[in-house]
Amino acid sequence: MALSGLEIYKHLPKTNCKKCGLPTCLAFAMALAGKKTSLDKCPDITDEGKSALDAASAPPMATIEIGTGDNKVEVGGETVLFRHEKTFFHETAIAVKVSDNLQKDEIAARVKQIEELKFERVGMQVQVNLIALSCDSGDAQKYADVIKEITLSSKLPLVLMSENAQVLEEALKVCAETKPLIYAATEENHEKMQSLAKQYNCPLVVKAADLEALATLSQKITSAGLTNLVLEPSPGDIGSRLKDFTKIRRLSLKKNYRPMGFPVISIIGGKDPMEQVVEAALSITKYTDILVIDNVKPEEILPLVTLRQNIYTDPQKPIMMEPMLYEVGTPNENSPVIVTTNFSLTFFTVQPEIEGSKIPAYLLITDSDGLSVLTAWAAEKFTAEIIADAMKKAELEKKVSHKKIIIPGYVAVLSAKLKEESGWEVMVGPKEASALPKYLKESWQ
Repeated sequence: MALSGLEIYKHLPKTNCKKCGLPTCLAFAMALAGKKTSLDKCPDITDEGKSALDAASAPPMATIEIGTGDNKVEVGGETVLFRHEKTFFHETAIAVKVSDNLQKDEIAARVKQIEELKFERVGMQVQVNLIALSCDSGDAQKYADVIKEITLSSKLPLVLMSENAQVLEEALKVCAETKPLIYAATEENHEKMQSLAKQYNCPLVVKAADLEALATLSQKITSAGLTNLVLEPSPGDIGSRLKDFTKIRRLSLKKNYRPMGFPVISIIGGKDPMEQVVEAALSITKYTDILVIDNVKPEEILPLVTLRQNIYTDPQKPIMMEPMLYEVGTPNENSPVIVTTNFSLTFFTVQPEIEGSKIPAYLLITDSDGLSVLTAWAAEKFTAEIIADAMKKAELEKKVSHKKIIIPGYVAVLSAKLKEESGWEVMVGPKEASALPKYLKESWQ
């Protein structure tokens, strides 16, 4: 459990030296308990005190890194059970499985399919994150050779799936620098697996038949000095898995139970693709940090990355478009200029309607902190001054020969002030985006 300010104070030097920026050690202890400062601000704390407080102040769930560079994946590190309490920080990493039993051309084709599982949604790029290579052949050399081929054609981090330490050792000789996830350590092989994980500095999956056995095995491995762990309780049916994952999350966050303070992995089996998608969706909604699935078709992956995006979007921060001038179609100097806010839903409502009108246009998006038109206007985030400033930054006078701008009908009240600020003729558009095609065809000259 987290320490109180008085418990922290017992481990401090009690010199009131003010080097931390606070007047007393007690004030520093209270600030540390409230997570308003960090322990490194106290230069005089003893090694014993630092050790005690470091252990007590460690996050309830570890953050685990898989891969390196731009494609590095972070999982875990969550602090709440429900995202509305604060937010979730690291979205579920989705891995697509590849078997080393496939032919060379089949492996290349599947990896290419995985690389192409990228989608743009509300202005954001969503995609799968990992390739899970399963050693179904049992041949260490073949497995290592397949890894070489995959790493030549893809930069996605790997999940190395085998419970044979010898197979994984040969694999790690090939790809350890990419920091793959090792799957998996069990009661039978954990000593060899933890040795590999320590030698090659890679994260390790810990797998057991039930939660009690999982906690015991987790303690054994962490006592050996490994802390980059991912947990997998017994697969069982989907109902049992959801219960186990919920218990793990509660034990780590509410009870600060260290053996369970790690992200979890879920391997989705079954032959029916639709059943796999449903099971994967349920797993994403209930605390799965790494999801391994066989599906590779875009229509099967898109629902999962869409669901994941919705869950892992900060509920206290709206999705925003970059404030700038967008071209819809191929506008020219005679094309209309339409202005609105940078709330993503507003943008993706207005843009298709402009496209539907068959009239190319410039769409000027202002910085409104992601608020919708009326909300931004009420909060003074969408004012004549802000619009006029955005017009200048976009250099509209160089884009069009006319000096006309169309504002949303809900903020018609801004027209006179905007004309004064910009010197442009202000046209009041419709209140609803659905009326834009008709408005442009009838009103734009």
